[in-house]
Amino acid sequence: MSNALPRSATTVALLADVPSTGHVGEVRARRFTMHGDGIGERSAEFVSFAQQELAAGRKVVALYPAWRAERPERAINFVRGAAGTDHVAGMALNLSPLALSLIADQLAYLAPYLPPGMVAALCEELPRHILAGAWLRSVSNLSTIPTSLRQHMGSYAPSVSFLAYCAPIARVERLRPSDPVGSLPFQPVQPVQLLCSTPDPGITRTFDDHLPPAVRPVATRSLPAQPLGPEYWGSARYVEFVALSAHPQALAYAAGSIRASACSWCGEPTAAPRCPFCSATASRTPVPPIGGQPAPAPDGRAAPRTAQDPPPATDASAPAPPPQTPPVPGPPPQSDPHRSYSH
Repeated sequence: MSNALPRSATTVALLADVPSTGHVGEVRARRFTMHGDGIGERSAEFVSFAQQELAAGRKVVALYPAWRAERPERAINFVRGAAGTDHVAGMALNLSPLALSLIADQLAYLAPYLPPGMVAALCEELPRHILAGAWLRSVSNLSTIPTSLRQHMGSYAPSVSFLAYCAPIARVERLRPSDPVGSLPFQPVQPVQLLCSTPDPGITRTFDDHLPPAVRPVATRSLPAQPLGPEYWGSARYVEFVALSAHPQALAYAAGSIRASACSWCGEPTAAPRCPFCSATASRTPVPPIGGQPAPAPDGRAAPRTAQDPPPATDASAPAPPPQTPPVPGPPPQSDPHRSYSH
């Protein structure tokens, strides 16, 4: 018998023009582009959606880019004020569009199996388990990731290019012939999948020659360029990427690594000092496991648990649900691991 919570417990929304990668099959966060002439027009669709979810007894975890926060924050505040509720949590993430899209869909997949507070906590935890960034010809207009004056000056040299990382940490490194990718800030557990996108397929040669050999993906997928990519990277000449583990227990391990405490006001489990829903201070009382055994880490160790086991994955692309839950559609087609994603 499944230990999953009711599938109506939490709804995940993404408030930005960030299309899905399709990496988690048909399971996707609900998306709102926030386009329109005024705040009312930009927010109307999300406000209506959130009110319907709240009326149905569901809490809403609304993700949005920290570097494009004004419109989403106003929409979230309007819903909370109009409905007189704290059941809508706004989560700002400073991630690139491709990484933000993946994290939102992973959260939407995990949401039925975890309490709302744990879903919100995973907004900060899941980016620690991926390697995300972009190859850039220049960082002169990059404002979302810290850069040095020397790196800015190097952007004017004809043969210089950079790798900029936004997860698991934000940093910029120069590509050097002797050590092309430097020391990767994170290496996902094998097997690794690589997602890539670029608005200009003609500029991918340097990236193809350096990053894929370093992360050693078993499969590489080419995706359409994200509409907000040039805004985040400060350039139209970039190759955006996300490398993630396709290990069957990768998502379960990420969820099991969270140390949660109950909110002193609303009781939601949270890993932050303040509850993402009601903003009250979290108590010091640890949240006991909801059920089941601890999810094993990719290296075989038992992972401490503070929430119910998320479902394990059964293949390299899409997770599979636990018994007695609707099956997730099959994974997207796999490409040749030795083939460049550019065409």
